[in-house]
Amino acid sequence: MSALQLSRPNVPARRARALVFEDPASRALLKRIEQIAPTDATVLITGETGTGKEIVARYVHERSARGRAPFVAVNCGALSPGLMESELFGHERGAFTGALTSNAGWFEEAHGATLFLDEIGELPLGAQVKLLRVLQEREVVRIGARRAIPVDVRVIAATNAKLEEAVAAGRFREDLYYRLNVARLALAPLRERPGDVLPLAKHFLDLYGPVLGGDRVELTPEAVDRIVAHPWRGNIRELENAVHHAALVSRGGLVTPQDLLLSESEVGATASSRLEPAAASSSESERARAALEAAVRLLLSSDDGSCLHRSIEEIVFATAYAASDRNQLQTARLLGISRNVVRARLVEYGLLEPVARAPSARGRGDRARSVSLVVPPARPRASA
Repeated sequence: MSALQLSRPNVPARRARALVFEDPASRALLKRIEQIAPTDATVLITGETGTGKEIVARYVHERSARGRAPFVAVNCGALSPGLMESELFGHERGAFTGALTSNAGWFEEAHGATLFLDEIGELPLGAQVKLLRVLQEREVVRIGARRAIPVDVRVIAATNAKLEEAVAAGRFREDLYYRLNVARLALAPLRERPGDVLPLAKHFLDLYGPVLGGDRVELTPEAVDRIVAHPWRGNIRELENAVHHAALVSRGGLVTPQDLLLSESEVGATASSRLEPAAASSSESERARAALEAAVRLLLSSDDGSCLHRSIEEIVFATAYAASDRNQLQTARLLGISRNVVRARLVEYGLLEPVARAPSARGRGDRARSVSLVVPPARPRASA
C-alpha cells in the first residue's frame, strides 16, 4: 500500500493523519507532489475539509531543502480580525493601544523555513494587499515601523473555498490568487477516489488496534460493504473517526457495521442520488423554496411586518449555525457570507458570547512544529 509518510513523531492532534494512494487519481497526485516538493515554489493546496491538505503541506515541506527547518502553521480563519495583520506581519511597540512590546509576525518566525497559511480564503482584503507585497518583495514591514525586514519563506497556502469564485465576486484579489497559484495541488474528496477508501480504513485499523491494547482488528464483510457504500462527506477525517470508534467498541477482533455508527439513511440517499442526482437535487430545492415562500406569506399576513426581516434572519443564522455543529467558518460557507458577518450576527442574536481580545506577546511555544510518521499524536498543535 502506498502511503504518504512523514519523518518526525509529532502528528497534529484531531487531524486526518494519513493519505493512501491506491486509487489511480491519487497515484497521479502523488507523482505531482513528488515533482513539486523539492522546489521552492509557492504552493496552493485545494480540497474539501478533511481531505488531508495539511499533511500534504507538511510532506511538501519535509521533502524540500527546508525540511530540517520548522514548519510554521497558521489558520487564517482563526485569527482575530483586529489583530490579523499584527499576527502575520508583526508590530512595533506603541503601534496601537496595548502594543506594550515589539512583536515579530509569523513571516519572521518562519524565516528560512516554510509558512503554511491554512484557510487562505478567509483573509480580508486589507491583509491580502500586504500579503501580496510580501510575496513579491520578500520583505515585511511591521505595523508602526518604517523599515522593511527581509524574509526567506516558502509559502504553502490551503483552502476548501473556490478561490476562482471569490475572485469573480471581488472577495479575493486576482493578483494574489495568481501569485499563490504557482504550483497547485487539488485533493479530490474521498467519494471521487473510491480505491482509497478500504485501504485507508484498514490502515486506521492497523494504527488504532495496537494503541488500544487489543489484538489485530479486522472488518467483517458487512462492515466492508457499509464502508464502501458510505458517502464520507467528512472525507478522511470522518473515516478515521469512524474506524477509531469501531476499534474501541469491537468485540472478538471483528468490526461490524454497528460498530462504525454510520447512518443508513445517508447511504440510501447516496445510492438514490447516484441514479438521478440532478433531478433529485432540483426537485428537493424547488419544494424547499416553495415551502419557504408559503411560510413567509403566512407570516406577512399574520404580522405587521415591523420585525419580520429580523426574525427570519435570526432563524436563518440559528439554523445554519446548528447545521454546522456550531462552527462559524462552516456557517459562513453555507450562507455565502464572511465569517466576520456570521460572528457579529450570532452575537447580536445571543447565539454566541462576545469575546474581548487584547494584544499579547506571542510565546515561542506557540509555533507549530513539524510532524512525522502516521502515528498517534504526541501533543496537540498550537492554534492561532
